[in-house]
Amino acid sequence: METSYLNSVIKQFEYYKLLGDKTLEQLTLEELQKEFVTDSNSIAIIAKHLAGNMLSRWTHFLDEDGEKPWRNRDQEFIDTYGSKDELMESWNAGWNCLFEAIKPLKESDLEKIIYIRNQGHTVTEAINRQLAHYSYHVGQIVFLAKLNKGSEWQSLSIPKGKSANYNQEKFSKPKGKRHFTEDL
Repeated sequence: METSYLNSVIKQFEYYKLLGDKTLEQLTLEELQKEFVTDSNSIAIIAKHLAGNMLSRWTHFLDEDGEKPWRNRDQEFIDTYGSKDELMESWNAGWNCLFEAIKPLKESDLEKIIYIRNQGHTVTEAINRQLAHYSYHVGQIVFLAKLNKGSEWQSLSIPKGKSANYNQEKFSKPKGKRHFTEDL
C-alpha cells in the first residue's frame, strides 16, 4: 500500500499544484483579483483560502487538530494581496507545508486517527478529504482563469480539437505502468 497509495497521492497533489502554478503564471495581479460577480471569489481569494487551509491542516498533521486556533478562515476570503509575488509566496507556503507533512508518511501511519474540528479521520481519510478539496478549488481557479484570458488562454490539458493527435502520441509508446503526470 505504501508504494502505491502514498506515492499516488503525492503525485496527485503535485499535479494539482502544477495546474495551479501554470494557471497563476498566465495571470496578472488584476486578473487574479477579478471578481466576476458581486460576492464571488476571485482567484486570489481561492488561492488564499487554499493556503490557509493547507497551513492549518498540515502543520503538526499527526499531533494536532487540523483546524488550528490561529487560523482565521473568514480572513481568507478577503483579498489582502498587494502583489502577485505576495500571492505566490502564500500559495507556495501552503503547498510546502503539505508536502513536508505527507512525504515522510509510512504505510503504518495510514490508519492512525487525526482530528479536524474534533472529527476523527484515519490519515487516509484526511488525505482523501484534502485531495478532493484542493482539486475542487484548483478546478475553480483554472475555470476562472480561462474566463479571464479568453482566446489568450494556454491550455493545461488536451486542447479542443487535438484529442486525435494526443491519443496518437500516447499510443505510439509501448504499454507500461507509469503515472499520467510523468509526461507533464
